[in-house]
Amino acid sequence: MRGRLQRQAKTMHADPMLKAHPQANGPTDTALVRCIEACFDCAQACTACADACLAEPMVAELTDCIRLNLDCADLCVVAGRIASRRTGADGAARAVLDACQTLCALCAQTCEAHAQMHDHCRICADACRSCEAACAAAQAIVSPGGIS
Repeated sequence: MRGRLQRQAKTMHADPMLKAHPQANGPTDTALVRCIEACFDCAQACTACADACLAEPMVAELTDCIRLNLDCADLCVVAGRIASRRTGADGAARAVLDACQTLCALCAQTCEAHAQMHDHCRICADACRSCEAACAAAQAIVSPGGIS
């Protein structure tokens, strides 16, 4: 049972969903799929990090970290959702991916400052850096009018 749960936890559906879209033109871009998955992964890590920060004895010292974690989590969800849309793109994808990349960099920087004391901040910083890189790579395939 445990092995099955571990396999299920690693299954993301971004690639098959994008491929199944009636307006998909050709193969799904790997950078876009990776970005969508990284956004949702980062959102989870940031949410969990904010919650873990709230449980720390010196929570007052983590106020900025908590705020950035929650802001980053919210924006990552939005970025993942918008990047998943294949119809009616109006340039929102490029703007949101750019904002997500920037906020992930800020959140990672803040978490890195606490990473030696708090393992959850180290894990969150890693997720933010991965999402930052994935958003940058995905922007290369996003045209000003939306996802190409």
